[in-house]
Amino acid sequence: MKRGEMETPYMRCLNNSISRFIHLMSCQTSKGMPTQNEFEGMAIMLKHLKPVLDEIDDEKIASETNLWKECEDLDAYINSAREYMERWSPKMSRILSVLQSEQLMKIIRSSSLEICGILCRLLRTSTSSSGFAGVQHCVQELQSWQPERISGHIEQAMRSKNDDNLLSSDEHLAEIVESLNLVSNQELLKESIAVEKEWVKIHANKSNEEVDQINQIVDLLALIRTYMLKNGCFGTMNGVAVPSYFRCPLSLDFMLDPVIVASGQTYERSSIQKWLDNGLKICPKTRQHLSHTNIITNYTVKALISNWFQENNLKPPPSNSDTRNAVVVDDLSAPDIIRTDSFRCSVHSSDSMSMSRSSLEVADAVSEHTYAHSRTHSAVSSCDYMPSSTTEISRISEKVGEIMSEYSPINSNSLSGRGSQSAKTRSENGSSNYSRVHSLSLSDLGHDETTTSSHVDEIVGNLKRSSNNALQTAAAAEIRLLAKHNMENRIIIGKCGAIIPLITLLHSDVMITQEHAVTALLNLSLNEEIKARVAESGVIEPLIHVLKTGTDTAKENSAAALFSLSLLEDYKLKIGRSGASKVLVDLLARGTVRGKKDAATALFNLSICHENKARIVQAGAVKYLVQLLEPNTGMVDKSVALLANLSTISEGRLAIAKEGGIPLIVEIVDSGSQRGKENAASVLLQLCLNNTKFCNLVLQEGAVPPLVALSQSGTPRAKEKAQQLLSHFRTQREGASGKKK
Repeated sequence: MKRGEMETPYMRCLNNSISRFIHLMSCQTSKGMPTQNEFEGMAIMLKHLKPVLDEIDDEKIASETNLWKECEDLDAYINSAREYMERWSPKMSRILSVLQSEQLMKIIRSSSLEICGILCRLLRTSTSSSGFAGVQHCVQELQSWQPERISGHIEQAMRSKNDDNLLSSDEHLAEIVESLNLVSNQELLKESIAVEKEWVKIHANKSNEEVDQINQIVDLLALIRTYMLKNGCFGTMNGVAVPSYFRCPLSLDFMLDPVIVASGQTYERSSIQKWLDNGLKICPKTRQHLSHTNIITNYTVKALISNWFQENNLKPPPSNSDTRNAVVVDDLSAPDIIRTDSFRCSVHSSDSMSMSRSSLEVADAVSEHTYAHSRTHSAVSSCDYMPSSTTEISRISEKVGEIMSEYSPINSNSLSGRGSQSAKTRSENGSSNYSRVHSLSLSDLGHDETTTSSHVDEIVGNLKRSSNNALQTAAAAEIRLLAKHNMENRIIIGKCGAIIPLITLLHSDVMITQEHAVTALLNLSLNEEIKARVAESGVIEPLIHVLKTGTDTAKENSAAALFSLSLLEDYKLKIGRSGASKVLVDLLARGTVRGKKDAATALFNLSICHENKARIVQAGAVKYLVQLLEPNTGMVDKSVALLANLSTISEGRLAIAKEGGIPLIVEIVDSGSQRGKENAASVLLQLCLNNTKFCNLVLQEGAVPPLVALSQSGTPRAKEKAQQLLSHFRTQREGASGKKK
C-alpha cells in the first residue's frame, strides 16, 4: 500500500479516538475522580486539535513518516486514557489514580505538541493559511494548559521518605490531603484499604518497579497519618484535644471500641473489621502477616478511654462511626482545620547544617514514626507507651521524676497504682522495651517549648545523682526530648553543664539510660556551637563503647552522633584514628536496617579523609558493602557511594574485585538510580585505569552497552565518567591491536 493510501486511515483512527474521548467526558456525571477537572481540561484541548487534524485529513497533505508515527502513538495514549476513565471506580486508590492519570495527561499533551510542531513545519509551504493559523492556535492552547500536578506533591513526599528525610514538608502533605479529599477518618480508611489491595495484587505479580512504587505509597500513607495527628486535623471534643494515642493507627478514628489483632496491635473495631472484610491479612501497622483474623476487645485501653472521658467531664459519643466525627470536631470543618493548622506548624530542622540524603537530622524523630514490631499479644499493643491517666501527663512538666511513667508499658498493675514501681524495676533491668516510641508522641508533652536555664540546672543535678538510677534515666530522657527539635534548648542545655554527665552515662549498665544519653548527645550535636563542645569533651571513646554494647537504637544513634561530629574537619581524622571504623563496620554487617544506613553514612564521611580509607578497607567494610549492592537491601546508593571513595586506593580496588563487586557495579550502571549510576561509573573508572586485569573483568561483564547509554543520558558527571571509560577501552583495544601487528 502506498503512503498516501495509509494517511487517511491513521488520521481517521485518531479523530475517532478523540471524538470518543470527548463524548465520554461529556457523559461523565461522577465527580469523584481526583483528576476529573484535569481530564475535562484535556478534552477541551483535544477539541482544539481535532479540527486541525480534520483539515489535514481532507487536504491529504503529504508528510514524513514521523507525523504518522506520532499520530499512531497519540491514538494509543488517548485510548488508554479513555479505557482508564471507563474502568475507574471510587474504590480505587486516589494516590495511584493521580500518579497514573497525570502521567497519561502529560504524554498526551507532549504528543499533541509534537504533532502540531511537525504540522507547522509542513504548512509553512502550504497554500492554506487558515490551516497554519489553526495549528498555531492549537499550539498556544496546549502550551497554556497547565493542569494541576498533585503527583508532584506525592513524588516530593515519597522522595523525602526515600532520602531518609522523615520530616517531610508539611506543605506537600497538606496539598495531598486536601487535593485528594483525605480529610475524614472514613476517607483515610477507604484509601488505606484501596492501597493495600493494590499492594497485595502487585506483590503477587512481583513486578519490581511496581513493588517499589506501591511500597512507597504505603509509607506515604503512614506519613500522612503522622502529619494529620501532628496538626490536629480531626479537631477536639467539646474543646478538649483527643490524645493521639487514643486514635486508631489505621483510620485515626477515636477508638471507642478498641480491639487487638493477631499481631498484638490495637485498632478501632469498625476500622480493622472493614480491613479484614476486604480480605486483607497484613497488620496495617507492623506489616506482619496475621496468623488469624480473630479480634478481641482491649479492655485496658477501653478503661483508659472511659477514664479520660470522666476526667474531662465528657459524655462518650455514639459508637456509630458515621456520627462520631461530627461530634468530635467542634467549630471547624475538617478541611478548614487542615488548611489553617498545617501551614502554621513550623518544620523543625537542624540549625547547624543541611543533612539531606541521611537519616541523621531526624534520628530521634524516627522513633516516633517507626512502627514497633511486636511479636507478642500484648494487652495494650499499639498503646504500649501510654500514660496511665491524663492527669499524669500534666504532672510530668512539674516533676521530672514522674516522667518515668511515660516509658512504662501499661498493664494491669498500672491501673491499680503499681505501675511506677514496675517501671523502676524494668528500668534498672535495662529492658529493651524502651527502645522505640510510636503510639505516644513524647514531644506532645510540651518538650518542644523553650526551656529555662534553672530548669535545665535541676535536670543536670539529677543526671549527676549516681545513687538514683531512675532519676538519672528520667533526666537523660527529658534532655533528649528538650533537644529533639528546639535549637534554643540545645544551646541552653549545652551551656548548663549537661554534656559531661551525659557522656558519663554512656558507660551505664542500664541499657535505657545509655540509650537516652547517646540520643540526647546526638540531638545536642545538631547545633554547630554545641557540637564543638561535645567533641571537645572526650565523647568519641564512649560512643565507640555504645556501638559495642548498646541496644539497637543506641547503636544507631551512636553512629549518627559520630557522623555529626565528623562534620568538624579536625574530627574526621581523630574519629578514624580512634578505632571507630571497626565498630561501624560491625554495625554495617550485623545492625538493623537503620543501623546499617547510619553506619554507611558515618563511614562515608570518614572516608573523605584519605588516611581513613585504608582503615575502613582493613576493617572489612568492602565485603559488606558489596553484599548491600543487591537491590532488595534498599542500600544500593549509599553502598556504591562509599565504594566510590574507597576505590581511589589500591587496597579498596583489590577488595572490590576480590569480593565479587564488579558484576553488581556493572548492573548498577545499567539499571540503578541516577546517583547510583554516577558512583558506579566512578568505581569502574578507578578499577580500569589502574589495573588491566580489572579492566578485562569489567569488559567481560558487558559494561560497554550501559556505559554508552549512560554517556548519552546520565548526569553531567556520570556522562563524563562513562565517556572516559569508553575512551580508555578504545585506547586499550588499539594498543592491543598495535602489539599484534
